Amino acid sequence: MKKWLAVLALFALAFAVAFLFSKPKTAPATSSPETLAAEDSPVASVLAQQNSNTVAIIQSNFVRLPPARAVVDSAAAAEVSNPPGQPSPLELTNLEPAIVLENMSRALRQYGEMFGGNPVGTNPEITSQLTGNNPRHINFLTPRPGIRINENGELLDPWGTPYFFHQLSASDTEVRSAGPDKILWTSDDLVVK
Repeated sequence: MKKWLAVLALFALAFAVAFLFSKPKTAPATSSPETLAAEDSPVASVLAQQNSNTVAIIQSNFVRLPPARAVVDSAAAAEVSNPPGQPSPLELTNLEPAIVLENMSRALRQYGEMFGGNPVGTNPEITSQLTGNNPRHINFLTPRPGIRINENGELLDPWGTPYFFHQLSASDTEVRSAGPDKILWTSDDLVVK
């Protein structure tokens, strides 16, 4: 019996020690400038070795994420509705340009399926329609990774150049990205219908 009690006491002691030393360490709510500089120094040294086109592509597709503590756990709290016609802050990612272009095409197809035809007009007019300035006030762009809108209300390709939309028919729209050279109608353009 004494052996049984001794074993039970050892387990209780081990559990108490493990509980006391396993408390999660909390990170500071915001990073200090020194911490941010230390995090950025390896990135800066790698970017310094790259050519300017590579650096521009990287900078146009990546952003600093907020600390993990700032992430909202509740899906309902994460849903933020923007007024119709107002662009929502969209996510920047490191997706392949062809995937981003396909996401753009998918948003156009969904709009076309909903309203019986694709949005028409200039880039800002199409952007406005896709972000909620439509009869049902639906934002077709919010969940699409890599899709970005500039301050002029234009949808941008992964290199920061506004897309060119060419209406082929009521249900077919050609979306053209200027590509890495940022010049439309050259051999490196990406096109999807």
